[in-house]
Amino acid sequence: MKVALVHYWLVGMRGGEKVLETFCDIFPDADIFTLVADPEKLSPKLRRHKLTTSFLQKIGGRKHYQKMLPLMPHALESLDLTGYDLVISSEAGPAKGVITRPDALHVCYCHSPMRYIWDLYPQYLAEAGFLARTILAFAAPRLRQWDVTTSHRVDHFIANSGYVAKRIEKFYRRDATVIHPPVEVSRFTITDGPKDYYLCAGQITPYKKIELAVAACTRLNLPLVVIGDGASVKLKQSAGPTVQFLGGVSNAEMETHFSNCKALLYPGVEDFGIVPLEVMASGRPVIAFGRGGALETVVEGKTGLFFHEQTTEALMAAITRFEKDPNLLSPTEIRAHALKFEPRRFERELRRFLGGLPGFSDMTESMRLTA
Repeated sequence: MKVALVHYWLVGMRGGEKVLETFCDIFPDADIFTLVADPEKLSPKLRRHKLTTSFLQKIGGRKHYQKMLPLMPHALESLDLTGYDLVISSEAGPAKGVITRPDALHVCYCHSPMRYIWDLYPQYLAEAGFLARTILAFAAPRLRQWDVTTSHRVDHFIANSGYVAKRIEKFYRRDATVIHPPVEVSRFTITDGPKDYYLCAGQITPYKKIELAVAACTRLNLPLVVIGDGASVKLKQSAGPTVQFLGGVSNAEMETHFSNCKALLYPGVEDFGIVPLEVMASGRPVIAFGRGGALETVVEGKTGLFFHEQTTEALMAAITRFEKDPNLLSPTEIRAHALKFEPRRFERELRRFLGGLPGFSDMTESMRLTA
């Protein structure tokens, strides 16, 4: 059985690429297809596989791929997958749009339908520069049509969370099986005790609502450390003296902050959210907006607290509630919950799902009989 793994782009190692690594563990002889790639930024595990990029790679896509949105459908459809029996697309963009052989089995692991043409479209338009806004406004209607049409090229959808499964049903009218992604929880440890600061961590983009955490800690006069690239001048200027922006840090520094913070502040809406589980694996609680993937990873009163309005005042109230008894939540219980999301669980559930597909079973049995 020849297997192709399709990933939207490969320019770094984040949560989506960790999922791809697990696919590589299950299918060690699989070939990888992607729109653009920067091999130097990939793990040795991914580099061991044959890697095929689209024509976007040759026209500068490795550096400017996000500006080539209108070309992505054609680039994906130009990839030749006719020699493959099983195609697994890893999707937080248009990767599922590849054209497979009629008798091939296509499984899509969906991290998210494309946010920038669906639920966050008005926000992306408002915050984009003139050129990007013009391109997106022109391309989005056709991309939405293409995105829905290509959802029917997929035989089976897997969603990384129940929240994403609902969006798949909303936009594509397709069912999806939920398998939460792997989290390398074993990397993180519990320290003797937290230090006196809150934490925000991750790439700083508008939908993460970091400004709510900055405003809340500024008004409460509480220490906050913000880790991640992308902080705007406006955001920094709005911060009081208790807020510190560190920018990007090393993995070792990140792990130290995860275990030393009083709690992670998580005011955005994520499809799943790896960082909260990494912080919980360090024994520290999460104060999260009660929507999206956080509802599937944070347990109210056991591993963290929720606030239910995405406002500075609601977050301030949750922090104040936590400040009254910060030792209420047990670090060992918090970590024990996070360990449920370790990578072996993901691989086990994925193997069970694939093994139960009629097309997959027939395909592997046919290959065994003809071998």
